[in-house]
Amino acid sequence: MSTKLPQVPPEIEALVPYKPGKPIEELERELGIKGAIKLASNENPLGPSPKAVAAMAAALTNLHRYPDGAGFTLRTALAQKFGVAFEQTCIGNGSDEIIEFLARAYVRPGQEALAAAPSFLMYSKLVQVAGGRLFEVPLKDYRIDLEAMVGAITPATRLVFINSPDNPAGTAVSKDELAWFLDRVPEGVLVVLDEAYIDFATDPEVAQGVDFLDHPTPVVVMRTFSKSAGLAGLRIGYALGPREVIAAFDRVRQPFNTSSLAQVGALAALEDAEFWARTQALVARGLKEFYACFADLGLFYVPSQTNFVLVKIGPEARAVADRLLRRGVIVREMTSYGLPDFLRVSVGLDQENARFCAELSDILQGGL
Repeated sequence: MSTKLPQVPPEIEALVPYKPGKPIEELERELGIKGAIKLASNENPLGPSPKAVAAMAAALTNLHRYPDGAGFTLRTALAQKFGVAFEQTCIGNGSDEIIEFLARAYVRPGQEALAAAPSFLMYSKLVQVAGGRLFEVPLKDYRIDLEAMVGAITPATRLVFINSPDNPAGTAVSKDELAWFLDRVPEGVLVVLDEAYIDFATDPEVAQGVDFLDHPTPVVVMRTFSKSAGLAGLRIGYALGPREVIAAFDRVRQPFNTSSLAQVGALAALEDAEFWARTQALVARGLKEFYACFADLGLFYVPSQTNFVLVKIGPEARAVADRLLRRGVIVREMTSYGLPDFLRVSVGLDQENARFCAELSDILQGGL
């Protein structure tokens, strides 16, 4: 290594690069299999919103133009949909970039953020890049422990991430629980409600962050088009929050942070009610089939408000995941989340769900 290079700061040197999963085509080539199904990334198995695809196709001839740096049309639609001011909206390159805005705008060296454990990897990474430190509060009975979160807030705390519905557990915070929590957050702390999976929540008691935007404790709501709209490949998410917070985001974001196609596709997806109804019905059927499968096998699982399920296999979970992989069924093994006995399984198409259940049953009943 050249001695003339500047030194990488220790907080950056300590980061472990994210290791993405291999493409299905590469896994099939390596394992010598065909027809693999991916139930590991909580994606929409129906594909992207058809209205989004049509809108993007119509916009292809304008790719020689820069995107609208203000995201005016999409942000206006979001403001109308949620009944907030335009100045309370922001769009980002996935919700990951919204987290980056938060860390860059509000966290400095020596300051802190809070999140549940296990939780979304990017909270820790982006807070650390800003020179801060993320403290994690363990889940309690597979749910975010809001009482412990309150107790973990210190004078150095700037951000508190509440991932609801939670990934990887699939549980969600109720309206009453969130109100209790917000009433106890001290001044100078920004509460971030990460609602990437909120579109899948069916329990009417699940808190909706947009209902708390006027709370005295400042709240930012993050959502994404990656899951229910099927636009994960576009990387487009959004935030709703106080005008002052959104103004801070505008100061730290790049001028053209989301692409023209992402903005057009997201705008069309907002209006695709028929696609969302199909997605909702598919997820409901899939969860029901998974629950029945796990009950038949005597497996513990966490009832979900998302499009995935956390299921306890036992000490052999990693081996079961590998056996499933070699049969062409890709699920998420949870050791990296601190849950080595568990698998996380995304809802797929009806035939994919049935295939997963059949393969899992065969593996467990046949032994390892």
